[in-house]
Amino acid sequence: MAYTFQISVDSNDPHPLAAWWAETLGWEVEPSDEGFIKSMIAQGFASAEDTTTFDGHLVWKEGAAIVSPEPGHGTARLLFQLVPEPKTTKNRVHLDVKVEEGGLADARARLEARGATFLHDGEQGPHTWVTMADPQGNEFCVTE
Repeated sequence: MAYTFQISVDSNDPHPLAAWWAETLGWEVEPSDEGFIKSMIAQGFASAEDTTTFDGHLVWKEGAAIVSPEPGHGTARLLFQLVPEPKTTKNRVHLDVKVEEGGLADARARLEARGATFLHDGEQGPHTWVTMADPQGNEFCVTE
């Protein structure tokens, strides 16, 4: 039996990072169900301290997820979850973002303009990539 999964990314501020990655990948932030959140608070299953406001919407403080808007992409999902500690070491798992042929330099420039940091160039045989960090320091690669 095959399993589905999501990739979870630790974050000290999950909602802005989810929005950043949604724009980067052309994905969408999963919408917040404010009625459900208010219902959970009213029933005593959560408290107002479990929530925050982001981009004008009531959201769960603990995290935000993004999904592909394309039909047929299955259950691919990235979850950005709140953790108390800062990032201190290299990621053991990272995303490789594939861009159109000849678009590596432009992608790097766009990402840097939006807050990503260039870390180094990579090359193996005919394949090249750039390793970058998102605004919260999580490494990822961009390749053609």
